[in-house]
Amino acid sequence: MNVKSYLSIAPEVHAALAEGRAVVALESTIITHGMPYPQNLEMAGKVEAEIRAHGAIPATVAIMDGKFRVGLEDEDLERLASEGHSAAKASRRDIAALLASGELAGTTVATTMMAANYAGIKVFATGGIGGVHRGAESSFDISADLAELGRTPVAVVCAGAKSILDIAKTLEVLETHGVPVLGFGTDDFPAFWARTSGLKVDRRYDNVADIARMLALQLGLGLGGALIANPIPAEEALEATEIEKHISAAIADAEREGVSGKKLTPFLLQRIFERTSGKSLTANIALVENNARVAAQIAVALAALVPPARAGRG
Repeated sequence: MNVKSYLSIAPEVHAALAEGRAVVALESTIITHGMPYPQNLEMAGKVEAEIRAHGAIPATVAIMDGKFRVGLEDEDLERLASEGHSAAKASRRDIAALLASGELAGTTVATTMMAANYAGIKVFATGGIGGVHRGAESSFDISADLAELGRTPVAVVCAGAKSILDIAKTLEVLETHGVPVLGFGTDDFPAFWARTSGLKVDRRYDNVADIARMLALQLGLGLGGALIANPIPAEEALEATEIEKHISAAIADAEREGVSGKKLTPFLLQRIFERTSGKSLTANIALVENNARVAAQIAVALAALVPPARAGRG
């Protein structure tokens, strides 16, 4: 089956790809499930503007009206933001059912990587990746993001893994899947709201040109994706021990209320937002904008090294 039948690329994004210009993909579960309205809509607009300000074209991805939409109009972003949690949360296993039903869905890191690859986009900015949940030795709760990074040739710029996860186990699973973990200006793997997790990246890069040269080989050789860890700006970071207290309390709340599976991450983020009096949301927005900025710079450098992508390849 030809994937083009289920792929709708915005004209601006299609033109940029055909001309070999830089494009950065963006996920949409951060809009539907990661932040409350209207902060989610404001964040989406700021992130797209940040990408444009640094020379690239933004391509927010969602599942809408029976298609992967790659590049959204303002009214589409408004629809996603206002629907919020009533929209579906689409990971790899959900795609066929959601496309068949025509439901509205925000795309996770894994699903956004897939859509970006279908469209020919090589760089994707997000907040933090999913990973191995705490207690996974009993629950086996491991995000599909990690396996997708191992097989789909897209570079993901993030502020590390969400602090609610078991980051050490997350890095072990990434190693198992052969995913290089690169630090942009850091030797330490960041922990989303905090600048460090106490764990190391595989390799440090201090400029985007060097990252772009590495990615051109990684993606060109079909070695799967790569993770670029970009710490939250110091002035917006939360103190690691403080945020850990809130995470532990939120996890205890989830266990007490029987929350698990797809509902767990949105539940924990909301509880942490409440417990930090909104500081976690402010930090989240800052780190997403910072990741978008770095992703745009990497995409521009990468576009100068590789020939134009064939948009919407099937």
